[in-house]
Parts: sequence; structure tokens; C-alpha cells
Amino acid sequence: MFDPQELAKTLGSLQEKLKEAQEENKNLTFNAKSGGGLVSISANGEGEIIDVSIDDSLLEDKESLQILLMSAFNDIVKSIDTNRKNMAMGMLGNLGDFPFKGI
Repeated sequence: MFDPQELAKTLGSLQEKLKEAQEENKNLTFNAKSGGGLVSISANGEGEIIDVSIDDSLLEDKESLQILLMSAFNDIVKSIDTNRKNMAMGMLGNLGDFPFKGI
């Protein structure tokens, strides 16, 4: 049977877990490299870029620098997106505990 109080309790618990996961996410660091390490980018779990490193040899080759920057940025965006999806799937895994039995 559906119990609204159990639902509220479960939702509150999920909300707390989401807050905890978001805090943990802030402390994560993702790194991406391109060109064999000539360009490297670091970002936190919220997607904020926290560091960019460019090898001096690329400063004279604008086209290569642009290509390597795009590659590294795309890689870091994919890593952050994958992390967010995994976090969401972990949260959704808890939906099986919802008190909807009997509806």
C-alpha cells in the first residue's frame, strides 16, 4: 500500500544523498591531454576549468594549438558528462526503494 510518509522520507534521503554527491563532485579533478601531452586541461566535477597547460613549442603554430585545445576540451567535457551520468544512475538506482508497492 502507498504510504505518503514513507515517500517523503525516501525523497528526503535522496535529497541528502544528492547534496553529498554534489559536494564530492566539487572535489573531483578531471584531466585531459592531447598531442601527447603538449596540451593538458584540468577541470573540477562541476565543469569549471581550473588549469590549462600549453607546451611552448605550440605557441608558433596557431592551427595545431587550436586543434589540440579543441581535442582536450572535448575529452574533458566527455569525462565530466560521464561522471554526471554515473552519479545520476547511482541516484536512480535508489528509486527501487521507493514505497510504491501496491499502487
